[in-house]
Amino acid sequence: MVAPPDNAPPDNDVLWARSVHYSHSGSPGLIGVSVGVRQGEVLALTGPRGSGKTTLLRCLSGHLVPEQGEIWFNSVPVHTMGALARERLRRDRFGWIGPDPQLLPELKVWENAALPLLISGASHRSAKAAACEWLDRLDIGAFARKRPGALTRAESQRVALARALVKEPAVVFADEPTAPLHRAERALLLRTLTTAARSHGITVLLATHEEEGAALADRRVELLDGRPAAAAVSGAIAVNGVGGPSDETPEGQAACSLSA
Repeated sequence: MVAPPDNAPPDNDVLWARSVHYSHSGSPGLIGVSVGVRQGEVLALTGPRGSGKTTLLRCLSGHLVPEQGEIWFNSVPVHTMGALARERLRRDRFGWIGPDPQLLPELKVWENAALPLLISGASHRSAKAAACEWLDRLDIGAFARKRPGALTRAESQRVALARALVKEPAVVFADEPTAPLHRAERALLLRTLTTAARSHGITVLLATHEEEGAALADRRVELLDGRPAAAAVSGAIAVNGVGGPSDETPEGQAACSLSA
């Protein structure tokens, strides 16, 4: 069982989770995951597809509410917040970029980038200035007045990155943001994200299964089957035992499933 008291996290962790559990339609997604992230740190969440990286990001960002465990942002318990409070937190303090840029086709590029500022009530002029500044940093300022349909996939993803950074949020959640890109564009996007984060003191949680992305982080946490990789491996060994059935056998697969 998860410890019931809501004890605040360490002061140096801007985002902190303890013993987080979450399941998808009864199938385990996260099993007792704990993690802490410091202010301005770039943390890579690594592991194969299906290991729980996206689920953990969505729990930490307040998109999902864990079934068990605690999640804190700056000593505020996210796991006890209501839906509106979590939505406000995401709008005001968090940025998000995923593999799909999800730009609004009816808006110009600068309007897409400025959307978080416009939604929060910033003036049209200040929102446009901030958006165009980030677009310039990402070398796509020339496209500011175009529509998303005129952009390549790589350019669209840079607009999505500008949108995630435009409010200079406390935390940016990056869920496989380079998945649809070619190698050179992947490297450019990740370098820009990590450089911008470090220069502005923004914390980044980067979910990736690519070594080149993880190598840019200050630290990494590897997940496997919904829990820290070391715990998943030791659990499988404990169930199988020395000389027990291999993970490659049906018996081994069943044992690993039960151990989760």
